[in-house]
Amino acid sequence: MKLEFHHINFVSEDVERLHRFYTEVLGLDDIPVQSFPRPEATRQSGYAGRIRFATDGRMQMHLAERDLGVAFRNGAVINPVERGHIAFRTDDIDAFKALLDARGIPYSDYGTAFAKEWHQVFFHDPEGNVIEVHQAVG
Repeated sequence: MKLEFHHINFVSEDVERLHRFYTEVLGLDDIPVQSFPRPEATRQSGYAGRIRFATDGRMQMHLAERDLGVAFRNGAVINPVERGHIAFRTDDIDAFKALLDARGIPYSDYGTAFAKEWHQVFFHDPEGNVIEVHQAVG
């Protein structure tokens, strides 16, 4: 099972201001929102918050609107857009979930509720930081 660092997610009440900072002050390139297809959010699933993306050409930054209710609406425990998270990409999400299960690490499996092309799971490190691991699907 391969695992590689993919992105950092910061949350904000003002996503546009945060995006301008990273693109105008730090010179990161914009990633068009259309390149990240999202399922339509419902009352029971998904995330409808504003989101923008930036990159240095290798690593991505996902800048998302804070949403304290996203875990509740998705029947999950871990909220990836409360304080933000770091993310890794794997080539075998099932093997990674088996690793978490074997180590007794609880996780929230959001499947493709947030991104049509990614199967995402979220869990905490020993200090309570949120980590995402996802696999590209489709």
